[in-house]
Amino acid sequence: MTFSPRVFSGIQPSGDLHLGNYLGAIRRFVPLQDTHETIYCVVDMHAITVWQEPNDLRRATREVAAAFIAAGIDPGRSIIFNQSQVVQHAELAWVFNCIARMGWMARMTQFKDKAGKNSENVSLGLFAYPSLMAADILLYKATHVPVGDDQKQHLELTRDIAAKFNNDYRDSIAAEGLDADFFPITEPLIAGPATRIMSLRDGTRKMSKSDPSDQSRISLLDDADAIAKKIKKATTDPAPLPETVEGLEGRPEADNLVGIYAALSDKTKAEVLTEFGGRGWGAFKPALADLAVSVLAPMAEEMRRLLDDPETIDAVLRDGAARATAIAAETMAEVRRIVGFIR
Repeated sequence: MTFSPRVFSGIQPSGDLHLGNYLGAIRRFVPLQDTHETIYCVVDMHAITVWQEPNDLRRATREVAAAFIAAGIDPGRSIIFNQSQVVQHAELAWVFNCIARMGWMARMTQFKDKAGKNSENVSLGLFAYPSLMAADILLYKATHVPVGDDQKQHLELTRDIAAKFNNDYRDSIAAEGLDADFFPITEPLIAGPATRIMSLRDGTRKMSKSDPSDQSRISLLDDADAIAKKIKKATTDPAPLPETVEGLEGRPEADNLVGIYAALSDKTKAEVLTEFGGRGWGAFKPALADLAVSVLAPMAEEMRRLLDDPETIDAVLRDGAARATAIAAETMAEVRRIVGFIR
């Protein structure tokens, strides 16, 4: 079966979106509107796998939606919604819980990282959330998902679940007159430069909202002054910038800042080093700060404007949820018949 090119991706509303979220995901979503049908979800059901204060969750959900819109995702061209408004996500996730195997889930490295030594004390939802992630994608029969390094394993699981469902219910699918490849084997859309943004204080650690130092990250709500100051104070080494990408090896802070410049300017690291190689940080940091301010400050201003008008954001999410439900309901009607549910 040939599926129409459709992209699905989701961002968890965990609060305090930062540069890593923007360059690693949101920025890449925008041009896909020109080549694919695009569905972008605020995955608030995933968020509650760990405790969330309800008012904070609502605020963070609106923040992600505002970031989508401020970055250039058009609610008229893309579907923007929050996951919990489309009940079929949970319904299909349960079906997939009965398809996936415990061993598959136990191998998920993100679960191991988040659970640590307390795996028996975390929620069942945290263990099973890759099954919900597969449901998020396959509910819309998405053909492509933009992924970073930390999500590749989950997409592989999604592909395994799709293949097992198609195989386990092969006869039922045929009896319903549906194509044997009922769910697509979703393909990854691999990222460009600097999709893994590291801390501005420690180039060996990923940029994160959980870092106690606010100077370690650029928030998407930072104003121009804050953006510039954080970049100018970013940790560096004493050597000038190398002239080749190979020269960045063993220099994590230099590699991170060059990667950020490359991503913000839509250049490769090699092109950045052609311009700045051999020059010191006194020349590069101001240039990076100016570039970051020119890209991020207008988006932050628009996000703040949108967040001051939550009713408008909620209206966008409701409209997106209605459009998403139209697709999801059709898929689930077929799934119910395939698995043998009486409706």
